[in-house]
Amino acid sequence: MESLLFAPPASLGPTLVAALLGLLIGSFLNVVIYRMPKMMQRESDNYVAQESGKELPHQDRFNLMVPRSSCPCCGHQITALENIPVISYIALGGKCRKCKARISPRYPAIELLTAGLSGLMVWTFGSGAAGLSTLLFAWLLVAMTFIDFDTELLPDDLTYPLLWAGLIMNINGTFVPLQDAVIGAVAGYLVLWAVYWLFKLVTGKEGMGYGDFKLLAGLLAWMGWTMLPTIILLSSLVGAVVGISMILFANHERNKPIPFGPYLAGAGIIAMLYGDQLVFLTSSLVGNFTRIFAG
Repeated sequence: MESLLFAPPASLGPTLVAALLGLLIGSFLNVVIYRMPKMMQRESDNYVAQESGKELPHQDRFNLMVPRSSCPCCGHQITALENIPVISYIALGGKCRKCKARISPRYPAIELLTAGLSGLMVWTFGSGAAGLSTLLFAWLLVAMTFIDFDTELLPDDLTYPLLWAGLIMNINGTFVPLQDAVIGAVAGYLVLWAVYWLFKLVTGKEGMGYGDFKLLAGLLAWMGWTMLPTIILLSSLVGAVVGISMILFANHERNKPIPFGPYLAGAGIIAMLYGDQLVFLTSSLVGNFTRIFAG
């Protein structure tokens, strides 16, 4: 994935700025992760009620900005000083200032994760157009990972921007030639679509959702069709490690489905950062095995 738009790896200054920005964006992503599924459900409820000629069940404003964030236990509205990424969590001892209810450590964890990925992207791709675009790539994947983990949903409002942003960034071949990006988007969707229907025909069950098709299409719109085997392999490995760990250490039921989206997202991050090296390593290993067995 080479291009004239790539800047050299960033110095420490831009990397730290990106990490600090990532902290702030991570705080906003916590809102997106919590509210977007609720927004989708409210919209669905209102549509059903409207089609049935009933009164709309949700008439109050509810979006990513309104109402203000508040404690789910006591309703205490979160002030600006209580909403400083990571620092506020530490200062409050992980508890609501008013009712002392426990605040999930996942909030600062997502902020730190977003900060780390943001810094890593800019450090790897530079602070030019390519590096800045990978920030959006990482932020969308963080949001989709946790939404899918919580609700088994991958909203179109996130998968489509990932897809279109990848194609737009590759108009001039920022990461891969546009032809490779378009073929990748189509192939990514169709591969999982085929797997979905084959699994359903054989078992009568649905193994994954259409959001997974769109997510893989979005990833390959950024990285091109040649990264398809790498992402599929990586997502399978990540899924195996996480799934086994959840069963062994988190008492996860063996028969309870685990969303595939987070594994695709994790594979996408790894492939974006180290995909070329992984492809080279895989090709070398396959070549060596071929020579060994060919005698």
